[in-house]
Amino acid sequence: MFKKILIANRGEIALRVIRTCKEMGIKTVAVYSTADAESLHVKFADEAVCIGPPASSESYLKIPNVIAAAEITNADAIHPGYGFLSENAKFSKICEEHGIKFIGASADMISKMGDKATAKATMREAGVPCVPGSEGIISDFEHCEKLAEEVGYPVMLKATAGGGGKGMRAVWKHEKLKDAWDSARQESKAAFGNNDMYMEKLIEEPRHIEIQIVGDSTGKACHLSERDCSIQRRHQKLTEEVPSPFMTKALRDKMGKAAVKAAEYIGYEGAGTVEFLVDKHRNFFFMEMNTRIQVEHPITEQVIDFDLIREQILVAAGVPISGKNYLPQMHAIECRINAEDPFNDFRPSPGRITTLHAPGGHGVRLDTHVYAGYVIPPNYDSMIAKLITTAQTRLEAINKMKRALDEFVIEGIKTTIPFHRQLMDHPDYLAGNYTTKFMEDFVIEKPKDDE
Repeated sequence: MFKKILIANRGEIALRVIRTCKEMGIKTVAVYSTADAESLHVKFADEAVCIGPPASSESYLKIPNVIAAAEITNADAIHPGYGFLSENAKFSKICEEHGIKFIGASADMISKMGDKATAKATMREAGVPCVPGSEGIISDFEHCEKLAEEVGYPVMLKATAGGGGKGMRAVWKHEKLKDAWDSARQESKAAFGNNDMYMEKLIEEPRHIEIQIVGDSTGKACHLSERDCSIQRRHQKLTEEVPSPFMTKALRDKMGKAAVKAAEYIGYEGAGTVEFLVDKHRNFFFMEMNTRIQVEHPITEQVIDFDLIREQILVAAGVPISGKNYLPQMHAIECRINAEDPFNDFRPSPGRITTLHAPGGHGVRLDTHVYAGYVIPPNYDSMIAKLITTAQTRLEAINKMKRALDEFVIEGIKTTIPFHRQLMDHPDYLAGNYTTKFMEDFVIEKPKDDE
């Protein structure tokens, strides 16, 4: 087993990894930018190393600085969390070259599954259902036009190096294709330094349902059921739940088998998710694979009583998995609490938290790195907490979430708590009747005393 793990991340996920390491008797090293000097992950780690100024490119994404921090502290493994370097094949390879275990996918695996066009081609070979579309990268606009006619409108243009909704355009008719092609490539080039595109048939009334998988060094994989991530805004997830209210026993069995087949076909090692789009007829199609731990992993942990971070560490240390598939025994919901103003187009709201009262009680879990007096820097993702409720039924989990949101007080900044509270009362959400288009028609009502 590892003696010391460096966490190459910040915020709540860094703190989450530190907690499991402590329970396993493993020493921890936090890395931080100057903007994060007062963050809780820095305070709770056994050691902490400053790796640069506030800009991510000069700190959390600066591979030489992270490797140097691992070497001077004698860390024998690095956990990348999610985001930043978690799906960076070059970083995974450099860790290997320096004799440091990367707790995540190999460089080859990240390269194979990180490029969405390559991943789709691989999944087709594995026999996993894929959305009809291009076989690989689209060579030019003429190729794009021809494909769109073959696939049939509406189509979705996607950046192969994309993420977070960048480089994606839905196109409903031929007249709009050229503008979408140009703007998607321009946005992708600016965001990722790569303007390669691929195309898929646009699935109407889709649900975004992902299957959590774990694979080990022997090539064996298992699944830990699904998560419904369909409540999204601009392709960014807002809330997730498990089990999906759209799921049936037969569909879960089919999707679970497909996800395990995908993982075993590529010999996947570590925790990851196989992401699917599911249409209104419950046909499912491979979308992408995330070769890392997900933001929303706690809801899976809650419904099957399983520590996914611990499993990641064990698998990385060479411990084989049980091979057993897991089914949800309870219902869990996660609300991502962001430092954003939901009444002002979700504009970021960094600054000092003057008051914080955390919710508690049976079935309530709060993963956060903030506290009263903490200053939220403007340099990073705006998520500051994840509120999770777990109960025997979906309605009980929703009612518990309503109560927890009412208890959750954060002052000094704007947060998305009021949005989530309204969501929990929405008739379609209560009925489990939602798709990835849900937020397009959701109207956030401003409190009367704010008008």
